[in-house]
Amino acid sequence: MLLCLETLFQPFSLFALKGIWCMCGICGKLDFHENSVSQELLNRMCDSFAYRGPDDEGFYLKPPIGLGHRRLSIIDLSSAARQPMQNEDGSLWMVFNGEIYDFEELRSEVRSKGHTLRSRSDCEPIIHLYEEEGLSCLNRLNGMFALAIWDNAQQKMFLARDRLGIKPLSYYWDEKRLIFASEIKAILCDPVVSREIDPEALDLYLTLNYIPAPWTIFKNIKKLLPGHYLVVQNGKLSIEEYWDVPEAQKASYHNPASAEHSAKDFENHKAHLRSLLEDSVKRRLIADVPLGAFLSGGIDSSIIVALMARNSSVPVKTFSIGYTDLPSFDETRYAREAAEFNHTEHYEFRLGYKDILEAFPKVLENVDEPFADSSAVPTYIVSRETRRHVTVALSGDGGDELFAGYRMYLGEYWSRYYGKVPAFLRQYIIAPLVNALPDARDKPSLEKIRRIKKFIGGMNLDFVERFCAWREVFPFSLRQALLKNPPQGNFYLEHIGRICDQKKSAFERDLTNLMLYLDLKGLLPGDMLTKVDRMSMASSLEVRVPFLDTSVVEYVFELPGSIKLKGGGGKYILVEAFKELLPSGIRKRGKWGFEMPIGAWLRKELKFLIDEYLREDMIQKQGLFNYHVIEQLIEDHMSTKKDTSWHLWNLIVFQHWHNTYL
Repeated sequence: MLLCLETLFQPFSLFALKGIWCMCGICGKLDFHENSVSQELLNRMCDSFAYRGPDDEGFYLKPPIGLGHRRLSIIDLSSAARQPMQNEDGSLWMVFNGEIYDFEELRSEVRSKGHTLRSRSDCEPIIHLYEEEGLSCLNRLNGMFALAIWDNAQQKMFLARDRLGIKPLSYYWDEKRLIFASEIKAILCDPVVSREIDPEALDLYLTLNYIPAPWTIFKNIKKLLPGHYLVVQNGKLSIEEYWDVPEAQKASYHNPASAEHSAKDFENHKAHLRSLLEDSVKRRLIADVPLGAFLSGGIDSSIIVALMARNSSVPVKTFSIGYTDLPSFDETRYAREAAEFNHTEHYEFRLGYKDILEAFPKVLENVDEPFADSSAVPTYIVSRETRRHVTVALSGDGGDELFAGYRMYLGEYWSRYYGKVPAFLRQYIIAPLVNALPDARDKPSLEKIRRIKKFIGGMNLDFVERFCAWREVFPFSLRQALLKNPPQGNFYLEHIGRICDQKKSAFERDLTNLMLYLDLKGLLPGDMLTKVDRMSMASSLEVRVPFLDTSVVEYVFELPGSIKLKGGGGKYILVEAFKELLPSGIRKRGKWGFEMPIGAWLRKELKFLIDEYLREDMIQKQGLFNYHVIEQLIEDHMSTKKDTSWHLWNLIVFQHWHNTYL
C-alpha cells in the first residue's frame, strides 16, 4: 500500500470549563445469556475509542450488566467525577457523552428535592431527574448527548440520543444481549457480533455517500435514531420517539390579512430569531479556555462569529481553510472579510494534495463504516490545526437545513416555472443539448453545467422522485448496474416516500419545509454531524452547534418556507435578521460547499488511489460490484467527458473500509 498509516491517537491536553463537560466515549453490554460481562471485553471496547477520552476510564460490572466510559478530565480530577456515575443508593448507574447547557438550573432543582450531588458535573443531575420523572426526563435536557442508564431495581437498560443526533450511539441486539457504544468499532470488539454487510445499507451508502440511521453497514448493528430512546427490560427491546419537529402553528403570517400586518409579522420573526440564536451562542460560550470558531466565509459561520464577537470580552479566534492549487475552491478571502469585520484573531490553513495524502488514512481510520463525504478530509485538518490554538470551537452547522441553504431547495422553487416550458422543448431540445455538454466540479463554468443537468433530470418527476434524484450520488439505474446483487426496487425512494406520506398534514403543501425536514432527519445527522463529531474528536476538539439549539430549531420550523426561500436564493429571513452583522460581500454571495477539489486530484495527484483500490482483480475477487461499470466511470472521468469524481471517491472509500474491516 502506497499510504503509510501514522499513529492515530494523539494525547489530549487538560483544559478547564465551568462545570464538567463530558467529551468522552461510552459503551456497555447487557447479557441475559451468559449473565455476566467480562472486564477484558469492556477494556477492549474502551480502548477502541480511546481518543474520545484518554485521561481516565471507569467501569461498572454487576451481572447481567457491564458499563464502560473513557473520560477527558476537565476540572474535577477526583474520583467523584468519574463515570459510570451512580445515584445515592447505587440503584442507578449512568454513562454519558456530551453537554447539557442548562445544567446549573438542573443541579439546583434536584438538590431542592433532596438529592445529593457528589461532583460538579453537568450530567450527574440526569440520574436524579430519571428518579423523579422516569423516561420523560429527556424532555428537560437541552444539549447534545448520548447516554445509558442501568436501573438495577427494575432490571432495565435505558439508552437515549439527543434530539438532532449531534452525538452518536449504536447498538447490537440479538434477544439475548444488548451491546452499545459511541462507535461501531467498539461493538465489533465482542466476538458474538458478526461482520456481515447489510445489502440495504450498502445500497443507501452508494445512494447518499453515508448510511442514515437506523442502518449501519453491518446487518446486526443499528444506530439509535436522533430524538429516540431505547429500553430493554424482561428480555424485550422497545424504541420510542421522544421528540420531533412540532407541527407549524397556524400563525397569522401564514395568511396575512394585509401587507401591513405581514410586514409587522416579518419584523417580529426577525427579532425573535435574533434573540433565540444569540441566547444559543451565549450558552455555548461558557468556557475558561480560549474559545474559537470555524469560519468558512459563508453566511452561517459568519453569523455565529459575529454573535460570538458581540458577547466576548476578547477577540474571537477564527479558523478557515483554503486550497493552494485550485483557487475556485478557496473561500479564504470571504473568511478574511468576515474576520476583519468582527476584529477576530484569524488563522488560515491552505491545503495542497500532499496535505490530503497525509490526512487520508487518518480520516478513514476514524470512520468505522463507509463514509464518503470528501469534506471530511479538510474538516479533519481544520480541526487538527484549530486544536493547536483552542479547545472548543463553534460551527455554523445546521443553518442550511433550517433556512434552505442548499441549491436543491432553489431548484424546487424554480421547478414550477421550468415546468411551464412546453414538454416538447424540454424533452427533445433542452435536455439533449445540456446532457451532451461536458461537466466538472473543479471548473466553475462546467460545474454550472453539472448543476443544470441535475436540475433538468428531476423535472419530469414527482416531488418524492425529484428529491431523491437530486440527493443521489449513484442514481438508481447506475446502482442497479453496479451491484452484482442489487436490491429489488428503489429502496431509498420508498424510504423517502414513506416519510412524506407520514408528514403530509404537518407541512400542508409547504414543500420547502418538507425538504428541510427530510434533510434535518437524514442528511444533517447522517452526514454533516457525523463528519464533525468524528473529525473533531480525532483531534481532541470539542465542537458546539448553536443553530441546533432546540429553541431555535422548533421556532424556525414554525416559520413558512416562503420566508426562508426566495427567487434569489435561500436563507432570506436569516440574512435579513442578521444583515447588520454581515459584510456586504458575504450577504450577497451564493452557496459554496465545504468541499475539496477531489475531481481534479483524482485525474492527477491522487490517481494512484484509483489504481490501488479500484483494480479489476480486487473488484472481481470481492464479488460485490460489476467491474465494467467502474471501468466506464474511470474512463469518463479521465477523459473529462463527465465528472464522476464523487462516484469514484465513494468506491475508493468503500474499498478502503472493506480491506480494513472485512
